[in-house]
Amino acid sequence: MLTVAALYCFAPFENPAALQGPLKAQCLAAGIRGTLLLAREGINGTIAGSEAGLAEVITAIRALPGCAELDVKYSAAEDWPFQRMKVRLKKEIVTLGLPEVDPARDVGTYVQPEDWNALINDPETIVIDTRNDYEVAIGSFRGALDPKTKSFGEFPKWFEENKAKLSKAPKIAMFCTGGIRCEKSTAFLRQQGLSNVFHLKGGILNYLEKIPESDSLWDGACFVFDERVSLTHGLEEGGHEICANCTWPVKAGAACTHCG
Repeated sequence: MLTVAALYCFAPFENPAALQGPLKAQCLAAGIRGTLLLAREGINGTIAGSEAGLAEVITAIRALPGCAELDVKYSAAEDWPFQRMKVRLKKEIVTLGLPEVDPARDVGTYVQPEDWNALINDPETIVIDTRNDYEVAIGSFRGALDPKTKSFGEFPKWFEENKAKLSKAPKIAMFCTGGIRCEKSTAFLRQQGLSNVFHLKGGILNYLEKIPESDSLWDGACFVFDERVSLTHGLEEGGHEICANCTWPVKAGAACTHCG
């Protein structure tokens, strides 16, 4: 059994290119596979390997400037969810297309999984799924708005089109897979003048790990960006595969309803 670590941290990297080679070498030496993204705003990625190997790499990342509070979520995989190790340089570790949005400076209010149900059950709360259309297609929280975005960079346009309604909401609750997109989206909303903005700490993965299925308001599976494709309650594999024709997730063995 392999361990998978989804991680991110918004931190000020003055020269991310200088970190690329040493970080990849450390991952390879520890037998780690996956993808890490480096930018001036921090680090993001998902990696897999043995518990000991991951512990070495996580320790090294936490020693980087501003990364002591690195957010990490662990799950398991029977087979390698990645085939090789990549460390890439990016302009943003999650692409919103607005470099002036700085989650390290200002974000919404974190909500722990144990308190999430009460927030999204409040009739005054507007709940927004900040993920993309193909992710929402296989699962989401009950009653959540689906922006139907094809990429996270489309979110600001969707917000502008719905700003009048959202500006009147007493509470806005946002969620994503592991928390990183919510860091940026809540920072963006606060930059737009909205103050009562909340987001799920650790994202859907944290919720599925900690909240029993009997108490859960989550329906379906959560898309993940590796060869497992989806996870469900207890972070068990969700039984999806990628359609070879349209690349949307589909239940293993089932016909794809997206491309017909």
